[in-house]
Amino acid sequence: MTEYPKKVYLNGKILNHSEAKISVFDRGFLFGDSIYEVVAQINGKFFYGQKHFQRLDKSLKKVDITFDKSILESSIHKLLEASDLTGQDCILYIQVTRGIAPRAHSYPQNVAPTLMMYASRKTLPDINQTHASVITIPDQRWLRCDIKTTSLIGNVMANDHVTKQGYYEALFVRNGVITEASHCNVFFVKNNVIYTHPANEFILNGITRQIVLEICSDLHLEVREEAIQQNSINQMHEAFLTGTTVQIASVRQIDDHIFYDGEESGEVVKKLQQAFLKIKDKQ
Repeated sequence: MTEYPKKVYLNGKILNHSEAKISVFDRGFLFGDSIYEVVAQINGKFFYGQKHFQRLDKSLKKVDITFDKSILESSIHKLLEASDLTGQDCILYIQVTRGIAPRAHSYPQNVAPTLMMYASRKTLPDINQTHASVITIPDQRWLRCDIKTTSLIGNVMANDHVTKQGYYEALFVRNGVITEASHCNVFFVKNNVIYTHPANEFILNGITRQIVLEICSDLHLEVREEAIQQNSINQMHEAFLTGTTVQIASVRQIDDHIFYDGEESGEVVKKLQQAFLKIKDKQ
């Protein structure tokens, strides 16, 4: 995102971005006590929208934020209409905070949550042609990475660190194994077997990650949800990243290990990218 959205939805009102204000005592502002979700609208429909909204609900329940999801459908419709994005390719951002209360670490009672949303025009490429160079860094985040919370300072610090060095992404290393990237999931390929970290508390179980696992099943590709040791990266034959806006991006290099030169990514990655494109075209 390089510019502000045309409109912002905030607690039932649709405002210009400059008019959208929250209290300094909103717990999302004070503590990052909030959950978010990002959904892509492609060809007029939210791509795997139900899975995204289900994950939003699961994250809210994990942190015990009570939120009435029934208002989302009509509110999103009004936001897209006001943003001139009805039926257009765009990215929808949803954030729900615990609400406004005097500052205290424990959860306040009987507080209405804050709902903020916006949509930005964005057309995703048919296939992500990125050939990413990434580096590994220690995973110093908290132990509940499975919750899609706005408390992302660890991810932000990591991404800023690698971006300033000219790299595409940071791969986190925890206890000697690769967990995920700063805003993506990561997969490896060895002898046509696909490896990715299991969906436990150390990673966010990305929706695109889940789609890729479904594609692998359809293509009869073997998948092992096993963490890859950092010192085993040079034994892998391919690697790729997945995410809502990243889709499937080939990794050319991790640290000093080069998977391929030029613009020719691995055969498994190309096969998955083509299958992913077919799913998008069908919706």
